[in-house]
Amino acid sequence: MSRLPGWLAGLGAGLTRISERLDERRNEAEADDVPDVAVVPAARDNIPPPPAYAPTVAARPDPVAAIPWGMRVAAEAGWRLLVLAGTLWVLIRIISAVQLVVLAFVAALLVTAMLQPTVARLKRLGLPRGLATAVTAIAGFVIMGLVGWFVVWQVMDNLDNLSDRVRDGIEELKRWLLDSPFHVTEQQINDIAKNLSDTIGTNTEEITSAGLQGVTVMVEILTGILLAMFSTLFLLYDGKRIWQWVLKLVPAQAREGVAGAGPRAWRTLTAYVRGTVIVALIDAIFIGLGIYFLDVPMAVPLAVFIFLFAFIPLVGAVISGALAVVVALVTQGVFTALMVLIVVLAVQQLEGHVLQPFILGRAVRVHPLAVVLAVAAGGLTAGIGGAVVAVPLVAVTNTVVGYLRAYGQEQALRGAAAIEAAPTAEPAPVTASGPAAVGTSAAAGAEGRE
Repeated sequence: MSRLPGWLAGLGAGLTRISERLDERRNEAEADDVPDVAVVPAARDNIPPPPAYAPTVAARPDPVAAIPWGMRVAAEAGWRLLVLAGTLWVLIRIISAVQLVVLAFVAALLVTAMLQPTVARLKRLGLPRGLATAVTAIAGFVIMGLVGWFVVWQVMDNLDNLSDRVRDGIEELKRWLLDSPFHVTEQQINDIAKNLSDTIGTNTEEITSAGLQGVTVMVEILTGILLAMFSTLFLLYDGKRIWQWVLKLVPAQAREGVAGAGPRAWRTLTAYVRGTVIVALIDAIFIGLGIYFLDVPMAVPLAVFIFLFAFIPLVGAVISGALAVVVALVTQGVFTALMVLIVVLAVQQLEGHVLQPFILGRAVRVHPLAVVLAVAAGGLTAGIGGAVVAVPLVAVTNTVVGYLRAYGQEQALRGAAAIEAAPTAEPAPVTASGPAAVGTSAAAGAEGRE
């Protein structure tokens, strides 16, 4: 029994040594699993450098920085122009779909611009607004209707006489062609007449369909006239309220500028209409007197046509003058036609160099090239009606754009002056602002109305 403690002590010491050896071996195994970090740089240092003839690869720049500045500006402007062009195309398509309504309303604007000064004058004389509007509208419509009736009456009354004179004029023109140095033979003239007759005979169906289309056009014209009359009445009577309602549709930030541009555009339109009426009246009177003294038939209807066609700038004067020359040619002969041509050219030169610069120069500042392009574009888009409204539309647009540009510059200068004066300005007294101020002003306005 005395040896048992010693044996147990030796066993414990042996187990302790075995445990220590196991720990040492475990630590050695873990140390073998950890990679040698120092070896990697040594291995990388051993990588050979690239050869001298190898091309160097530069770092790629940002794509935005790689595009030239001019190309970026062109791209920015290009897509904005595409958006504007698409908007304009959609607007033109919408206007083409309701072309009759648009032309009737524009015609009502032109008639209103011509009659509005009369309404204002009658109101200053003491007439109520409704009565002044009724008197002006009825008088204007009656005068325009009488003019149209007079033209139709004159044409129908002189139609038989005109047809006889046209027949005699054609015979005289035929004799002149036979005796002229152009070596025109009678057989050639007869062939032209026969071809014309055959063409009319073979195209009877087309002529009939054109006549049916003419009936449709007449119905549309009557509808447009009625729309223009009703629109004119409401514009004369309630034009100010209509303009105030239109201003409510404009965004608040741009409302002040549009409110200032509107009256200026209306003054430009009024000056254009009144000036055009005066110029057309002078043209009709002088050319009509010349035609009358040259004994050309239907002098008065031709003068009325000259007056109406004068509302189409440039093109209308040429068409009406050519019509007068043709009537003089087939009724009175070549000499009278030449005299009519001289009268027409003289009056048009007087109009172009004296009347228009003096009467329309200050109100409508549009370059002649812009007038020609506007008339051509309006005629291609909407026919005669488009050619009539093209120039006043360009004149009004020019006035509006010029005012808005000046207004924007003035606002920018005011903002810059306010920024410069802000640090040195003394603190302003505290006043009511915002919704409270709006409510106070509204209450004051209500008390004033009461």
